[in-house]
Amino acid sequence: MPNPTELARPPRRYRRALLWAVLVTLLLVAQSLLVWLTLNFESNRAQEDVEGVAAAVVVDLKQALRRDQQNLQALLWNDPSPESWRQESATLLRARRELLRVERRDEDMRLTGAVDSPFQQPIFSQIVRDDLDLEADLACAAAKRQAGPAYSRTYFVPMSGAMGQEVVDLCMPVVNEGRADGFMVSTISLPRLLDEVVPGDVMRLHELSFVEGDGTRLARAGVPRGAGVFKSERLVDLPGITLQLRVDSSSQRPQLIPNLTTALVLGLSLALGVVVALLARDVRKRAKAESALAESLAFRKAMEDSLVTGLRARDMTGTITYVNPAFCDMVGFPAVELIGQNIPSYWPPEKVPEYLERQAARFAGTTPPREGFETVFMNRDGTRFPVMIYEAPLVDGAGHQTGWMSATLDLSAQRKVEEMSRQQQERLQATARLATVGEMASLLSHELNQPLAAIASYAAGSLNLMSDPDMNPAGAETQGLLRQAAQRIAEQAERAGRVIKSVHDFVRRREQAHEPVRADHLIDSVLPLVRLQARKSGARIEIDLPTPVPRVICDRTMLEQVMLNLTRNGIQAMEGDIPLARRELIIRVRQSHPRWVAFSIIDHGPGVDPEVASRLFTPFFTTRTEGMGLGLSLCRTVIEQHGGVLDFQNVQDGHGRVTGAEFRFTLAAEAPHGPAHPARARHTDPAADRSNR
Repeated sequence: MPNPTELARPPRRYRRALLWAVLVTLLLVAQSLLVWLTLNFESNRAQEDVEGVAAAVVVDLKQALRRDQQNLQALLWNDPSPESWRQESATLLRARRELLRVERRDEDMRLTGAVDSPFQQPIFSQIVRDDLDLEADLACAAAKRQAGPAYSRTYFVPMSGAMGQEVVDLCMPVVNEGRADGFMVSTISLPRLLDEVVPGDVMRLHELSFVEGDGTRLARAGVPRGAGVFKSERLVDLPGITLQLRVDSSSQRPQLIPNLTTALVLGLSLALGVVVALLARDVRKRAKAESALAESLAFRKAMEDSLVTGLRARDMTGTITYVNPAFCDMVGFPAVELIGQNIPSYWPPEKVPEYLERQAARFAGTTPPREGFETVFMNRDGTRFPVMIYEAPLVDGAGHQTGWMSATLDLSAQRKVEEMSRQQQERLQATARLATVGEMASLLSHELNQPLAAIASYAAGSLNLMSDPDMNPAGAETQGLLRQAAQRIAEQAERAGRVIKSVHDFVRRREQAHEPVRADHLIDSVLPLVRLQARKSGARIEIDLPTPVPRVICDRTMLEQVMLNLTRNGIQAMEGDIPLARRELIIRVRQSHPRWVAFSIIDHGPGVDPEVASRLFTPFFTTRTEGMGLGLSLCRTVIEQHGGVLDFQNVQDGHGRVTGAEFRFTLAAEAPHGPAHPARARHTDPAADRSNR
């Protein structure tokens, strides 16, 4: 018969083996964790070093560029002579190797002086500077608006030997007595900027480069190639441009062997010391973990219930497994009715096939995840409302997808706001059109007086001829006079009809879609109304068009409104003290770029006062007592909706006197054109119109 003590030994042995197994497992886990922590610490430290290097290089770059700006500004102190400016510029180029070229330009961006770096061939030796002027022109335009330095976008300049450099232009306005009368443009080499600014110890261990948003490298510096493990990207914010700096360390990931001994010794020491405490505290830890898990679940539940965004979870078959209160309030159905549905009750019946097809495409993986899409849901009362849905895979703790999680936003309020904004915009445009019609009415009263008075005079003369007893109505002379009077009456009536038809066509015109329109047709459509204003003010109209005439993509009705507002403002600006001989309005069209066509309205009035210029495009701001202040604001809105720009500048003569104002806007061209032929001009004035009547 077996001894009871022997029967009790196997369970005790098993318990001891289990305890040793737990001890060994804890030691292995602790050692592995310590090794991982050590390697992770070294990786984090290496990454922090790279981040610190990147931050320091960004500071050094900004300081170097700021120092270059100060040195360039110093070239203009005391208004140096051209020779003195060249000598000082050459000295600066020898001291600052990243500066490849310094130019002086007048206010029209014409080159008046240039000095190249002595350390290499001239940067624009392969391609002339005029062919690469676009970026500098844009930078100088921004510098003029900002009254301060501005950088251009980076661009590549080819050089001999199939080489080249990525450069950037720095434009600084030359201010004389508070007015910009020129620019100084310096060309900066991005590779040399890195070579001059980055310390040698940094370049021995890191690769530094300027990159674009898509990762394309513009310039690099540094002895090694980056390993791609520890890298940092920082933005260098400059006036007019933001450069992206990438610092890539040559260090590889930390290796396991150099740190294994230390990790093992430390792991064994800690594991043997705390194994007993771990066993004793295991139950208490488990209780705390369960309590923490319950609190976490309660917190998550409270957070989901307080959201105003609707949340919905579906399994891999499309069956709803979870909805939060916000979603239930949105669709009007309780959670108990929605959970378990495969075809939800909030789907409009007529859209069920479409939604099932879209759901199948989503589950098949042919639709990109996390990409929002707009659809329509139905409330419990049958009301349809728009929603925006963002859907992403629902992944469990093991990394397996168990369904789809959706975030739903109700767009009803947003649609109401958009509709109110659209109606407000339409009311503003209608108000501006009514104001224009009121002015046209006053012009009609002035313009129709002449033909109506002529008609009355010719009719009275004809009646007098027919009632004069001394005249023979049957005579040839009397018949000729009556025929001539009838012709004059018909001509004047036709003239009056043309005036009324021009205004009628303008008032009855409705919005149209964007379409290609020839520039001369756009001008001719508003020219009759412009002539009415011009005849009232005694002004002449000049039309300056290139050959061939470019075509633009626009909403013809809205652009006619813009043309009418700008020409009317130009004619009104020449009223008052401007002599009749100088009252000339120029409508000019030029295509200086294949993608854009520029329209200019130039008058010979007093120009725009600087105090008025800053508020000129502000809604409801006007300098005329009878104006509403909406014309220029709506003009700018229309041009910006077409993707163009509306701006103005005062026109000056050779002595700096203001001789008028130029309002200029751009529109997208239908297709690129070659160089335009010499411009052709059309002139029209009141005297010419009267001679043709």
